[in-house]
Amino acid sequence: MPAHARLVLASASPRRRDLLAGIGFAPDLVAPTDIDETERAGELPRDLAVRLTLEKLAAAGHAGDFVLASDTVVGVGRRILPKTVTAEEARACLALLSGRNHRVFTGVAVRAPDGRVSSRLSMTRVAVKRLSAEETDEYIASGEWQGKAGGYGIQGRFGAHIMQITGSYTGVMGLPVYETRQLLVGLGYRPGSVS
Repeated sequence: MPAHARLVLASASPRRRDLLAGIGFAPDLVAPTDIDETERAGELPRDLAVRLTLEKLAAAGHAGDFVLASDTVVGVGRRILPKTVTAEEARACLALLSGRNHRVFTGVAVRAPDGRVSSRLSMTRVAVKRLSAEETDEYIASGEWQGKAGGYGIQGRFGAHIMQITGSYTGVMGLPVYETRQLLVGLGYRPGSVS
């Protein structure tokens, strides 16, 4: 690969940037994309995560660089939970998650400077305790739910309500680092390769 190839993260998420840096793959550039993330009629959570990840990658530009895109979708059965914007949305998500299992799907895709694309999908099962009204109120008051898929972030206060996860913890945070590293290394990216 050319020595000048940078790693471009097509996401505004500080969590994704930090997760990449944590495994020694700090992005050289953060360049979020702006795509329509509306789910399609009958679309399953798994399929939405894959589609949005690939659409973000396609919209990212930066030919000649390594480009990484990712998207996280929380699903309860066939239902897709939103990235919560309002406290009412977050409260509705928490009511749905309380006392049951759900799945978190995180897609990750990388395009190499030569145009080759590789992608993976991480699926994690998450078990949430039954939340009391007081616990729900406290979490809503924290504001941590803002902009989070399914209305929560596992790495914050809500982690105290998670009984069990089966799969990738970092996938629930927004970027499955095992799969991400495999994709980057498999396409020839080496940290510190920028001239």
